[in-house]
Order: sequence, then C-alpha cells, then structure tokens
Amino acid sequence: MSGAAVVTVEGLVVRRGQHTVLDGLDLEVGPGVTGLLGPSGCGKSTLLRALVGVQRTHGGSVTVLDHPAGAAAVRARVGYVTQAASVYDDLTVSENLRFFARVLDVPGDRVDRVLAEVDLADRAGDVVGRLSGGQRSRVSLAVALLRRPELLVLDEPTVGLDPVLREDLWRLFHELADDGAAVLVSSHVMDEAERCDRLLLMREGAILTDGTPDAVKESAGAATVEDAFLALVRGGTA
Repeated sequence: MSGAAVVTVEGLVVRRGQHTVLDGLDLEVGPGVTGLLGPSGCGKSTLLRALVGVQRTHGGSVTVLDHPAGAAAVRARVGYVTQAASVYDDLTVSENLRFFARVLDVPGDRVDRVLAEVDLADRAGDVVGRLSGGQRSRVSLAVALLRRPELLVLDEPTVGLDPVLREDLWRLFHELADDGAAVLVSSHVMDEAERCDRLLLMREGAILTDGTPDAVKESAGAATVEDAFLALVRGGTA
C-alpha cells in the first residue's frame, strides 16, 4: 500500500451476544479508494462502525488519523454515510444541507457545491421524504462531504442507483481521493471491485485477501474479482 496509513486496525474483536463478528482483525487503509467487498452479513458494516467510533468493541484497537477511532480530535475529519439515510425527511434537500452546515460550522457556499457533486442541485427544493431511496442516500452523502473529510467511510453507497449515477459517484470518489482523501467503500456487488484502487475481500469477519484488483485476480488465477473471491472461499484457484 502506498502512502501513510490513515486507518490502522490491530486485533479487533467485536461480539454480538454469543456470536463473534470480528475476531482479531488486522488491517490498514491508506490514501486512494479502497473497496471493502463481501457478501451481506460478513461484518462489513460492523467494521465500518468501529472505524468511526460508534461500535462497541471487545478487544484490539482502531486508530484513525493518529487518534483512537471516534476521538473528539478526529470527528470533524471523518465523513460517514450509513446504509440508511441519516437526514430529516420533513425538510427539503437544501434545508437539510444548510442545517448541517450551520451545525458543522461550514461556510454556506459549500452547500451548492456538494449538491452539484452528488447531482442533486435540481432537487434542492424537494422534501427529502418524497425522494427515492437512492436520492435520499445522496443527500446523506452530501452532508458527509460538507467538511471535505480526510477519511470518507461509505457503507454500500450505490445500492439502488442506476448505472449512470453509479458511474458518476465512483468518479466523485476518485476525485476526492485525488484531492488527498482516503475513501473506504463497502459493497456486496463484485462488479464494483474494478473501480477501486485497492480491495479488501471479506468473508465471515475475516479479510481473505488485500491488493489491487489485478493483483487479487492474478493471485487466484481468475479472470474476475468474483471468480477470485470464489476461489479463495473454496481454498483453491479458479
């Protein structure tokens, strides 16, 4: 991995009842666009919550931008978008953004810019509760972009979006990375793997492999990342 680590996870343990979701997980995330790919229920969302400091952990450590995850000193430097839209349904798109801009002490001119970035400028006056699921998710993304975070954590941000908008959002993720941000994107859709600079393939709370898309495919002798994942799960080569 090129560049200094933005996130360092060492021996991370997370349990839910009697079930261990993450058991001694180690990884690093640096600059660029990193894809965290794996099937639903494999622990991706739990890991992302741990990175932003909102997940109860039972062992190990998570360091983000040289501080413990969730520390006050790092909160303003991290953007987080959950699978469920985290905005107010009874406000318009613009009202949501202007409210959060005031809360976050962000200049008001950032609102129009982030709305354009997520392709919602023409919906600024629409009430959020009347938008589609994909549009509501983009409002949440716009909120996360208000402070131009150094680390952007996105939990399945392209679910339910049409191919054109998915392409636009991935272009935005790379533009943010080119500006210096570390972007961590989770997905269970393997065809999004090729859009990433680096991949972390995850299954049952463990990282199966870590590398560029080409390196992952080459190591498994596979033509696609999906085939590589299946080969790793089966313990052989494609």
